[in-house]
Amino acid sequence: MVKKAVLPVAGFGSRMLPASKSIPKEMMPIVDRPVIEYVVKEAVRAGIKDIILVSHSAKTAIEDYFDAQFELEHQLEAKGKHALLDEVRDILPDDVNVISVRQHQALGLGHAVACAAPIVGDEPFAVLLPDVLVDCDGEQEDLGVMVEKYLVSGTAQVMVEKVLAERVDQYGIVAFKGEAPAPGGSAPMTAIVEKPAVEDAPSCLSVVGRYVLPAEIMGILAETPPGAGNEIQLTDAIATLMERVSVEAYAMRGRTFDCGNKAGYLQAILHYASRHAELGAQARDMMAAELCEAGPSSKLKERSKAAE
Repeated sequence: MVKKAVLPVAGFGSRMLPASKSIPKEMMPIVDRPVIEYVVKEAVRAGIKDIILVSHSAKTAIEDYFDAQFELEHQLEAKGKHALLDEVRDILPDDVNVISVRQHQALGLGHAVACAAPIVGDEPFAVLLPDVLVDCDGEQEDLGVMVEKYLVSGTAQVMVEKVLAERVDQYGIVAFKGEAPAPGGSAPMTAIVEKPAVEDAPSCLSVVGRYVLPAEIMGILAETPPGAGNEIQLTDAIATLMERVSVEAYAMRGRTFDCGNKAGYLQAILHYASRHAELGAQARDMMAAELCEAGPSSKLKERSKAAE
């Protein structure tokens, strides 16, 4: 079973400055709850029971969010605000644990994942990048499908999504020996090519921030030298794993939002606000009103297209 997930949250979020100067980027709100809650609940829905936060001393607000707050709960109960009290208490099920470990130096994603090795032990685990939101719009969620595929085959799964051919030089692109997988399917990878030239890209499928990996990857990370940016890269460790066993790329069906940059964060707010159970209709009316006031200018259309 895949019961553990590693969430690297130690980064400073420089792309979200100045807001992230005092607020962890993972705690910035999407409507009425922080980004990190969406990611953690995605993991829980996939069957994860232990959420391992690889954190930093300046980010205790993330740990605090998932802890009980007696004074707040007492005040809400005393004022009869039972609906709000239930929301505060029910952020996570009682059988889900949030565990925090420290990454004392910013040495890359691979290093961050390796910091969780003592807790992961010899079990398979998931990795979720906390600034990437995945919405499957009512379908079975992609992470859950990846976990199921791992349980059936024992083969590591790396989530990928299709990008425009002219933008492949901005991503890590996956190579295949045969056909690339259709959405919802997996296929063995032969390589991960970091930011290839457009004319040399082996496919249009880029790596997204979701992985299901065997415990073996922890030993590989411990021996992986610094790579790009003089950091220990998770992709380098996966490349080594591919030399030993098969690793599959899973083609996602859902939609991603990169909340680690301002445009992606704004797009996520608009998306989730429009679908919010209480505020959705009001949010959609607000957006329509703003578009009418702005008018169908070419600049507005260009900005909207760039954010997609």
